[in-house]
Amino acid sequence: MDRLHLMTVFVAVAETESFAAGSRRLGMSPPAVTRAIAALEKRLGVKLFNRTTRFVRTTEAGQRYLEDSRRIIGEVDDADEAVVGINAAPRGHLAVTAPMLFGRMFVLPAIVEYLRRYPAMAVSALFVDRVVNLLEEGLDVGIRIGELPDSSMKALRVGSVRRVLCASPRYLKQHGTPIDPAGLTKHTIIAASGVSPSSEWKFRQGVKSITVRVQPKLAVNSNDAAIEAAETGFGITRLLSYQIAPQLAAGRLKIILPEWESAPMPIHVIHREGRYAAVKVRAFVDLIADKLRNDRALR
Repeated sequence: MDRLHLMTVFVAVAETESFAAGSRRLGMSPPAVTRAIAALEKRLGVKLFNRTTRFVRTTEAGQRYLEDSRRIIGEVDDADEAVVGINAAPRGHLAVTAPMLFGRMFVLPAIVEYLRRYPAMAVSALFVDRVVNLLEEGLDVGIRIGELPDSSMKALRVGSVRRVLCASPRYLKQHGTPIDPAGLTKHTIIAASGVSPSSEWKFRQGVKSITVRVQPKLAVNSNDAAIEAAETGFGITRLLSYQIAPQLAAGRLKIILPEWESAPMPIHVIHREGRYAAVKVRAFVDLIADKLRNDRALR
């Protein structure tokens, strides 16, 4: 078998941690993928995967080979695209990651549009509320909220979000609106651990800052759950502004104490590039950047 083909199969299985998922990504049959991995291990004389009935993981040798395989495949793709030219239509596979709720609300519609524009493409999306290392997990593009550490990644700022307090109009009518953060101690608090993992909530107004220790009546690990509880009129919660954009527009939630909000957090699209900007990556970055920059909820 062609060595580059074997590498491609190996990378697909390693990144999906599944022979079946790897075969779906490549459009191959599972037996063909199994034969390809067996042929590669025989050629190299090493075991690349530890297999059980529950998972497939790379061995130590397999992890080293994965890093080299990604680099080699990327360089080959770069060379192909350099020859074909920048006007070539995107084709192949793109892997994208974003925070879970942000991904569902803003990134997924862009992915669908991208796939409609470029039918020769396939996309896998990883929506998780954790910082994902694009290189280690074989991803092409990521959307990050918050300040970025120094990195070799290309970063494009596309908007910003705020950490906001909100409640339903019904709750505020029944219980009143606090006049400052200290007043939160007299209200029913809904805490979303993803946005406010600590019980100490910090606020700032100009040079003045205050820390309030809240005692949540309801603590949830899902932003969706916090939003739903607030919409029912149960209490006050703290979320990111984009997460409640539909509820604000419909009047189901209202922001309170906006003068005590912290500085906005930037949104960046980050991506890795080789010597040449990959056509498929550049096309997606251009599309998602345009959509995010023009979304009023992200200003």
